[in-house]
Amino acid sequence: MVRVSEIFASIQGESSRMGLPTTFVRLSGCPLRCRWCDTPYAFTGGEQWEIEEVVQRVSELGLPRVCVTGGEPLAQRECLRLLEALCERGFEVSLETSGALPLIGVDERVAVVMDLKAPGSGEEKRNNWENLQRLRERDEVKFVLADRHDYEWARAVVARERLAERCGVLFSPVTGVLPAATLAEWIVNDRLPVRFQVQLHRVLWGEMRGR
Repeated sequence: MVRVSEIFASIQGESSRMGLPTTFVRLSGCPLRCRWCDTPYAFTGGEQWEIEEVVQRVSELGLPRVCVTGGEPLAQRECLRLLEALCERGFEVSLETSGALPLIGVDERVAVVMDLKAPGSGEEKRNNWENLQRLRERDEVKFVLADRHDYEWARAVVARERLAERCGVLFSPVTGVLPAATLAEWIVNDRLPVRFQVQLHRVLWGEMRGR
């Protein structure tokens, strides 16, 4: 079984899949406490679902893409079984994970969107750097940035790890903290090989849950 915070159909607001209709399975629980987290309600609570019940609900919502997110979905051991079950049912599956927990055991068919924690998050020390060696071309690394210090840290990581040569790289501003236009200008000025993004779902629906 897995502990589920919510399951809903919406528009993918982040990653290279931005704008695509997607079903979201948000699992409860997270060992991190990022300063800018926009889903703290998923830290606790939720309801226990059988994995087949989750797959059935995703099927009922009628979309080919499903994103398993959190919280931190990999904090639940049965998340790996859920990912496998969704792949077996023929869904195009992505996983949004903090990068603090190992990617060992994630189904090869799953596209991983891994969030490396910048200093401004307060959780930089939780980054599991070994995960970078497991990323493939279909995967993506996301950096959520609060200020210039975060940006320079992320820029250095991208260069040191040669991330843009291995997978997609996403830079996002912390909403309401770092102006989006400022981050976009830094990226252009430095000619970084990254994708700038804002959280499209928040542009459309603000803080509304289930969107």
